[in-house]
Amino acid sequence: MKYQIIPVTPFAQNCSLLWCEQSKLGAVVDPGGDVARILRAVEANGVTLEKILVTHGHVDHAGAVAELAARFSLPVEGPQREDQFWIDGMPAQSKMFGLPEARAFTPDRWLEQGDTVGFGDVEMDVLHCPGHTPGHVVFFSRADRLAIVGDVLFQGSIGRTDFPRGNFDTLISSIRNQLWPLGNDVAFLPGHGPMSTFGAERRNNPFCGD
Repeated sequence: MKYQIIPVTPFAQNCSLLWCEQSKLGAVVDPGGDVARILRAVEANGVTLEKILVTHGHVDHAGAVAELAARFSLPVEGPQREDQFWIDGMPAQSKMFGLPEARAFTPDRWLEQGDTVGFGDVEMDVLHCPGHTPGHVVFFSRADRLAIVGDVLFQGSIGRTDFPRGNFDTLISSIRNQLWPLGNDVAFLPGHGPMSTFGAERRNNPFCGD
């Protein structure tokens, strides 16, 4: 699997373009905005989009989902259904943060722990990792030792838990019980900031390290 990080919105959210190296079929994860920028990356890499994947329902991660899905007739997979209230409130979220108006949407497929998602020859496991939001999911490629973790975990930090239905203890449990067992060698692509590995965060992260 190949990938490119595409920073979008004033929050510099890490939208990611993932694609199968053999077929050039791919997916966009967390298109929060700046659709033109995302499409330039798709074209530059010669990727044919198959679907949109969403880690959670915050506007900087999902604000452009409805537009992108409608323009290219793409199915939307994720997050877990406990984030529906966030998605339903997408227009209010965009207004609150002064972002272009974002439309609510209904995923074609809500995801659950143990599900898989795929495009081309790529298959990724779905892990339900609540705490930042109740329906947050993580996508993990075992073959590539790569996790797309949204706002669960950052280099040296963790996701905020002061939003509605956020919970600090739940988030720490998600990290320690869902992510750490995947292996210290796993690289992760966070929703904001630089990439890191689970091993580095176990050693150095002041919020959730060993």
